[in-house]
Amino acid sequence: MTLKINYLDKKNNKNKNTAIFIDSSTKILDFQGLLDEKIIQKIISFVKKNKNSKEDKLYSLNQDFDKKTVIIFLAKSNSELDFEKLGAIFYNFLKKNEINEIYLSKPKIKSFNSFSLLNSFLHGVELKSYEFNLYKTKKPPKIINIYVSKKNVSKKSNGLDSILSGVNFTRDLVSEPGNILHPDEYAKRLYKLKKIGLKVTVYDAKKLKKMGCNALVGVGQGSIRGSYLVTMEWKGTNSKSKPLAFVGKGVCFDTGGISLKPAKFMEDMTYDMAGSAVVAGLMKNFALRKAKINAVGVVGLVENMPGGNAQRPGDIVKSYSGKTIEVLNTDAEGRLVLADALTFTEKKFKPKFIIDLATLTGAIIVALGSEHAGLFSNNDKLSEQLYEAGLKVDEKVWRLPLSKNYDKLMNSKNADMQNINYVGGASSITAAQFLQRFILNNTPWAHLDIAGMAFSKYGGALNSSGATGYGVRLLNKLVQENYE
Repeated sequence: MTLKINYLDKKNNKNKNTAIFIDSSTKILDFQGLLDEKIIQKIISFVKKNKNSKEDKLYSLNQDFDKKTVIIFLAKSNSELDFEKLGAIFYNFLKKNEINEIYLSKPKIKSFNSFSLLNSFLHGVELKSYEFNLYKTKKPPKIINIYVSKKNVSKKSNGLDSILSGVNFTRDLVSEPGNILHPDEYAKRLYKLKKIGLKVTVYDAKKLKKMGCNALVGVGQGSIRGSYLVTMEWKGTNSKSKPLAFVGKGVCFDTGGISLKPAKFMEDMTYDMAGSAVVAGLMKNFALRKAKINAVGVVGLVENMPGGNAQRPGDIVKSYSGKTIEVLNTDAEGRLVLADALTFTEKKFKPKFIIDLATLTGAIIVALGSEHAGLFSNNDKLSEQLYEAGLKVDEKVWRLPLSKNYDKLMNSKNADMQNINYVGGASSITAAQFLQRFILNNTPWAHLDIAGMAFSKYGGALNSSGATGYGVRLLNKLVQENYE
């Protein structure tokens, strides 16, 4: 099932199913000229029956044999997020009831800004309707057409189209199979973002070795594919203000390397690059909506394979920071990629803050499930901003502690540190504690462990099953409300 939203030059619901917004204050006059008198009477009867309802409802009335009126009854929705979720419910309602064509009328509810309501509602419809069917030989035969009068939609949609494009770009990247989106292809796709105004620089393995990024390069040395660090810069203001920095883990496929993963569910490891995909989608969004900020996205792209030249357990590598790492488990590879990416970002761009995203640990799923991303930070203000932004877009985070006491679990007898702790426990915390060692100049930093949020087996309020695009809306809201 695919979706198409059609913008009409003028109101036109002739011969179409119609969807209308109502609440407990709805009057007959609100719909005269739009609907038949019999349907209006049924609507008024519905309003009376549900006057004290505290739940939003969707209900379908038959106008005649092949024409329906869908009632969208508002009882509790009072925010942009509420209307986005209601739009997602509306899409599922149309799909379930096989309503493939419908005219969406302008809300006539005094207590809400109708333009804002409709924009948010349609945004929710579009977010929920995403499907990845690129490799299906038989495409979905049905299209849901939603018709909206141009006059009913605000010209200022607060960049919702740009956000949707960024979210879906992230979803597309995460959904691609490992044989298609390997690091070589991934770097090429990111380079094409130059067309929308981003400055893109690609560092290949040869350059990275020369720079001393041995932690990152070591992860990918068992693969026939290349390893890369890609930077995407957006300059949305003429000021020389420090950029906001976003760093992502891009392990295009993670076998675990020599520390091989179990075969069961290994196919899901195509989404081990989701952190980098969020950064790419976010930067695309900034460029498309001409965000009034300076920002940089940095992603490390590798493939973790058990080849003849693969990194071995017990190897010691020297990171870009100069610190040495004993690799006790090659399946704890994401933190090695991020270690070099974080120090590189801090040194080169001297940013206002750094936020990194990674599907870093399975332990975060044990702790938080698929309801919150794990948040770790050295800065209370940044943490609070992320928490508040997450609530407003339903991409929630939960802060967990960091402490020097955890460092002893990562100290190595043979190097400055080791990449796992054999003592056990606090796996997500010690992984974040490891990353913090590569923030050298006390730059405000936050780490988001999105292992439980990047991919969904069952779908959520605003996403279908599969890649969720989690993080793009969260970080865009953070920037909009605090840094623009």
